[in-house]
Amino acid sequence: MTNLADVADMLKALRRDSKLSQEELARRAGVARTAVARMETLAKNDMSVSVLVRLLEAAGYDLKFVAHGHDRTLEDILAEQRNENPVAPY
Repeated sequence: MTNLADVADMLKALRRDSKLSQEELARRAGVARTAVARMETLAKNDMSVSVLVRLLEAAGYDLKFVAHGHDRTLEDILAEQRNENPVAPY
């Protein structure tokens, strides 16, 4: 991902992967359908981060920052370690 157009394309793809219409995604996120359309087409080169996060969450995704060249976040690694070494209950 290198620019806003990539983010817009990814948003559209994940919405389709989630089998959601623009209308349904908008309803779940509590935004207007036109907001989804604007985000997916970068109308006026406008992309609100807060709306993006709401749309991602409504489609079942999280926005995470990952260091360039890495596939997993620190949270992913820590979760894996917790699952491999469960604490025994007392």
